[in-house]
Amino acid sequence: MKTLKELKTQLLANPDTQAAYDAQAEEFAIARELIAARTRAGLTQADVAARMGTTQSTVARLEGGKAAPSLRSLQRYAQAVGCRAVVQLRHA
Repeated sequence: MKTLKELKTQLLANPDTQAAYDAQAEEFAIARELIAARTRAGLTQADVAARMGTTQSTVARLEGGKAAPSLRSLQRYAQAVGCRAVVQLRHA
């Protein structure tokens, strides 16, 4: 049985798969940051949802990394986990 690392290496050897993976890098980075902030706050998705006045499934979608959330959603999420959302523009 292959490890996750071995499977990822094998899949990313395909140029089309690598391109699709790279295209989602920013969304996944946002998702990782959201999950890390929630974890540091010691909250569940349901806790964050209650603080945001939304549903747990909405929080799960925000953390899913499949689409970039709106700035307003990021601000509401940040406030719910006791943080402040900050936008930075950096040279590529």
